[in-house]
Parts: sequence; structure tokens; C-alpha cells
Amino acid sequence: MPQSGYTISKKVRTSYFQTQIEGDDIMLAELRQKAQVTIPREIIVKLGLSEGDKLDIFEKDGSICIMPVVVYPKHYLNELKEEISDVKAKLASGEQPVFDSVDALFDKLEAE
Repeated sequence: MPQSGYTISKKVRTSYFQTQIEGDDIMLAELRQKAQVTIPREIIVKLGLSEGDKLDIFEKDGSICIMPVVVYPKHYLNELKEEISDVKAKLASGEQPVFDSVDALFDKLEAE
């Protein structure tokens, strides 16, 4: 169970430095064989992740970042781009109605 006020050693290349984290829950993970890391269950549940989900892993400012992603087939993205272009053209021509609120949109849909 994470405890507030612990000092964590972070390894950067071959040197270590100390970081004091106060008021935050600390979740430590260990780098295992084949560069495997277990993501704490609390985070998995909070983000609604499950086995087989795709994750983008990248480095930013000396930190390792992991972000859930969804992968779509290329043809789907091309179709989506076409639909967006069509809507932009309709908006520019005034053919596409614009609503001030979601309620106004639903009022229009219910009237039809």
C-alpha cells in the first residue's frame, strides 16, 4: 500500500537522485526481465483497461509515459476524413444547421 512522505530513488543512466513526494499516493513498479513492468491494478481499473488493450509508450522530459490508444483500420480513418470534409463544406455553404446547445439539437430532432 502506498504511503505519503516516502523518498524515492530514481535511476537516471548510472546515477541516482532522491525525490520527495508529499501528498501523492506512491505506486512503485519494478523493471523485470525483458523490460516488463506491471501496471498497478488501481490504475488499470481507474482507466478501464483490459488485457489486449494497446498502449503508446514514449519518453517525455526524462519520464516514461504510457497512454491508452485505439487502433482503427486505415480505410476507416479515410472515410472519417471524407465525412469531416463533407460537414465542413456544408457548414461553409450554410447547408448544415448549427445549434447553440445540445438541447436545441434534440428539440429539432424530436420535431422531425
